[in-house]
Amino acid sequence: MIPLTLAEVASAVGGRLAGADPDARVTGTVEFDSRKVAPGGLFVAFPGERVDGHDYAAGAVDAGAVAVLGTREVPGVPTVLVDDALDAMGRLARAVVDRLPGLTVIGLTGSSGKTTTKDLIAQLAVRLGPTVAPPGSFNNELGHPYTALQATPETRYLVMEKGARGVGHVRYLCDVVPPRISVVLNVGVAHIGEFGSVDAIALAKGELVEALPADGLAVLNADDPRVDAMATRTSARVVRYGESARADVRAVDVTLDGRGRPAYTLVTPEGSVPVRLGLTGRHQVSNSLAAAAVARELGLPLADLAAALGELGLVSTRRMDVFERPDGVTVIDDSYNANPASTGVALRALASMRGEGRTVAVLGYMAELGDFEREGHQQVGRLAAELGVDRLLVVGEPAAPIHEGATAVGNWGGESVLLTDQAAAVEVLRSELRPGDVVLVKGSRYRTWEVADALRADAREAATEGGAA
Repeated sequence: MIPLTLAEVASAVGGRLAGADPDARVTGTVEFDSRKVAPGGLFVAFPGERVDGHDYAAGAVDAGAVAVLGTREVPGVPTVLVDDALDAMGRLARAVVDRLPGLTVIGLTGSSGKTTTKDLIAQLAVRLGPTVAPPGSFNNELGHPYTALQATPETRYLVMEKGARGVGHVRYLCDVVPPRISVVLNVGVAHIGEFGSVDAIALAKGELVEALPADGLAVLNADDPRVDAMATRTSARVVRYGESARADVRAVDVTLDGRGRPAYTLVTPEGSVPVRLGLTGRHQVSNSLAAAAVARELGLPLADLAAALGELGLVSTRRMDVFERPDGVTVIDDSYNANPASTGVALRALASMRGEGRTVAVLGYMAELGDFEREGHQQVGRLAAELGVDRLLVVGEPAAPIHEGATAVGNWGGESVLLTDQAAAVEVLRSELRPGDVVLVKGSRYRTWEVADALRADAREAATEGGAA
């Protein structure tokens, strides 16, 4: 964070000082985990029923915190008192960003692909200057200000992923950290149970472009009609990306290699260059185009951009993380989360990697689909069968409609099995996998990742035994 006196902090958050020196300066980071507090920092104490941050306030000061941002006084602890610590953290983030005129804020949202694309944009932006981006999917009312408060006077680019659970959420995050470049990836059915309809999701995602200043930039996916239509919701300049002929930053002649890694010709107003990605999945074409559109606007030359795209890698875990086991089995660990759109993308990647062995999909429950839950799961099952997946292992009764959807496809030559839990899936895989098989593991955060971890552990054990021999 930029250095601020406690008086300046109190003014920014609308708080008052208690037992604190107004001239004392915060020169370190802002933390809400007392274990991460470092000298010169500010500790944010969130009240809670089970864990109350104020109970750790004294320890944070002992560790070097200049003061505590909290909602009640703690004896002997210098405090900036506020009514709502989370709201105050957002106000402080806004004050810091407003004091960094050389900072370009890049905000992005979408129903799927946000975290991966955020990581890709950050990897390109850092080539042009110091860049801050959130770890993983830290994209909510807490993660947003926390990330913004990592910015310093040296930071040139702040890449912010904006999540939402309803209309108005993205608008609030934009009030905390106003974007100058807004990127909208797609509108799908992820979290439709919270939004109520796809139109409501589009309304919420479009808040990101509505927040732009007139001299800002909207980067929109020309291949998604609902996103493309958001151009009418902003007075800012619009750049479109995609495979559509209408896109300003476009991919043509897309191919995939045996590992599902795309190659294409990148077409821009400045010219065309060949690109070969090291990422797995055809969907990475769209993600990389969004990142390329942003990097181009930031000033990365076309030739450098093409080379940089080829060097992009995965940062966040369990997102299309491909590894090969010593026994010749390839595993796609995409178990971080799931919705019908992202699962469809993963299934297509699996199908594209078919080799001499079988394709096996281990699919779990997809959460937050509301009234669309049964149909969404059935759609995924039908798609798996239509893509010709050889073996479908459906984990858990809540995911049973996936099994129903697959087995309803009459001309499918594969087989679907409904299993009770992750342990049962691991047992089946250990007994059936053979060299050349490709396995996809995908599901919402209902322990589906345990299957991927078991496959990793088996690979490590095999490698250790091989080394010992």
